[in-house]
Amino acid sequence: MAHIHKRDKSWRAEIDKHGVRRSATFPTKAAATAWATQIEADIVARKHGALEQCSMADALARYESDVSSKKRGHEWEKKRLVMFKAEPWAKKAIADITTDDLARWRDKRLQGVTSGAVRRDVTLLRHVFSVARKEWGLIRVSPFDGFTVPAENRARTRRIGWAEVRRIVRALGHRSRAVAETKSAQCALAFLLGLRTAMRAGELLSLTPQDVDLSQRVAHLSQTKNGDARDVPLSRAACRLFRQWRGWTVTSASLDALFRKARKAAGLSGFTFHDSRAEALTRMASKLDAFELARVSGHRDLKTLLARYYRATAAQIALKL
Repeated sequence: MAHIHKRDKSWRAEIDKHGVRRSATFPTKAAATAWATQIEADIVARKHGALEQCSMADALARYESDVSSKKRGHEWEKKRLVMFKAEPWAKKAIADITTDDLARWRDKRLQGVTSGAVRRDVTLLRHVFSVARKEWGLIRVSPFDGFTVPAENRARTRRIGWAEVRRIVRALGHRSRAVAETKSAQCALAFLLGLRTAMRAGELLSLTPQDVDLSQRVAHLSQTKNGDARDVPLSRAACRLFRQWRGWTVTSASLDALFRKARKAAGLSGFTFHDSRAEALTRMASKLDAFELARVSGHRDLKTLLARYYRATAAQIALKL
C-alpha cells in the first residue's frame, strides 16, 4: 500500500512494493493517490509479465530508429538521444524512471546550460515517454506528471546595427553586386538576406534558384521549421541581393562556423546569425501590422512572434503615435 503524506503545500506518494521503490510529489492528494495506484498496478503487471521489460537506453534507441529518423530535425535529436543514454537513469527500466530522476537531471543540466536548452531537451524526452506509453505500451504513467519545466529564457533584446553588419560582411569577403561564389561570400549573402527577409538560416539554405521569382518578388519555401510551406515577400533590397546568388554550396554547419569566425575577426559579440531574423522582423514592424508580420515570418502564434522577435523600443513606438 502506498504511503501518501502532506509536505508543506504538496503531497508526496511513496511506494515500496516487490522490491521496487518509487516516489513523487504532486500538488493535490488526489493526483498523488491516482499516480500511486497506477504505479503499483504497473509493478504487479511487470512481475506477472503483463508489461514488456525495456531499459530506458533501449527505449531511446527505438525512438531514434522508429520516430526521430523520420523528422527533419533528426540530426539534432540524435545527438540529444545519445546524451540521454549516457545518463545514469538510462540503465534503469523505463517503467522505473521516476520524476525525481528527471528532476535531478534537470537541475544538473541547468548548472551548465540555459533554461531554454533544458526546455528543448525536456520536450524531446517527454515525447519519448509519450510514445512509450501510447504506442508501445511500455509504461502506463509518464514520470513527467508532476515534473516542473524550467522557466523560459528572457527574450533577447540585442539589436544589430548597420555598422556591425558592414564589419562582419567585410570580414567574410563580401563584395557588393558581385556573385557570391566562395562559401564565405555565401555566408555574408545569407546573413544580408536574413536581415532583409527574416528567413531562418535553414530556410535560406533550402532555397534553389527555381524557388525565387524576382519578377513577382516572392521566394517559395517548401520546407520550414513548423512544416508549413510559405511564400516570403521580397523587398527591392532583397531582390538586389538575390541577383548575386546562383545557389548554395555552403552547408548549415559551415555557415555557422564561418559566421562565428568572422564575428570574432570583426571584433563583435553579443549576437548570432539567427538574430538577423529578429532584427529583420523588428524593422519590418514599422511598416507591417502584426498579421502581415506573421505571414512573413511563418509564425502561427502571435504571442511568440511579439515576445521573442519584435524588439522595437517604447521610444520607437512613441514616434509612431
